[in-house]
Amino acid sequence: MCDQCDSGTLGRRGLLMGGLALSLAVPFGGRAFAQTTATPPASPDEAIQRLMDGNARYVANTPNNADHSVTRNTRAAGQSPFAAIVACADSRVVPELIFDQAPGDLFVVRVAGNFLSEDGIASLEFAAAVLGVQAVMVLGHTSCGAIRATIDSIRDNELPPGHLPSLVNAIRPAVYNAMQQNPEDLLAAATAENAVYNARIAAETGPILSDMNESGTVKSIAGVYDIATGKVAFL
Repeated sequence: MCDQCDSGTLGRRGLLMGGLALSLAVPFGGRAFAQTTATPPASPDEAIQRLMDGNARYVANTPNNADHSVTRNTRAAGQSPFAAIVACADSRVVPELIFDQAPGDLFVVRVAGNFLSEDGIASLEFAAAVLGVQAVMVLGHTSCGAIRATIDSIRDNELPPGHLPSLVNAIRPAVYNAMQQNPEDLLAAATAENAVYNARIAAETGPILSDMNESGTVKSIAGVYDIATGKVAFL
């Protein structure tokens, strides 16, 4: 029997997620919906396809979103992004450009090394339960300095100075996983593994994200952006 419905009424999971969204929305000023002309995706798969299509336009240099002033006034009324992107803080990685999306379409969480900390997970929970994003993508990129620094730290058996060890320690598990495969290009392999590793965290961390991924409300995926070509490889 469907656990979402029973004679037209919400099941336990539906009530839980509805109450969760409401409880999260209240302290943040209520659930805010964007005033946008874009039609919301019908499913997580459609949201992912929208990202893929946008990247294809970016690579071909035929963007749809060139005038960001068109909906500036309506965006002030709220937001309703269709996807969340966990991206590196690298200045060359700009998700709205890479996926050819307008302001308000993407909820972006950025940190050097595109890994998920407790704060990042909380941000995704807000994006999914309150704002209604349907897809979460962890986006790595070529020539990532944070990944390279982690590889160097492991090989040299030495931590970098300052607060940089917090980045290295967060990325280290993915680099170890990549090392076990003995790849020809460790940087590329570790970059892909780090994206996949953190996409798995986004899918399996409970209770909010794991429940929404399990029910099919949200889908978490990984990708790697090639800075030289502009292409995103969806993993």
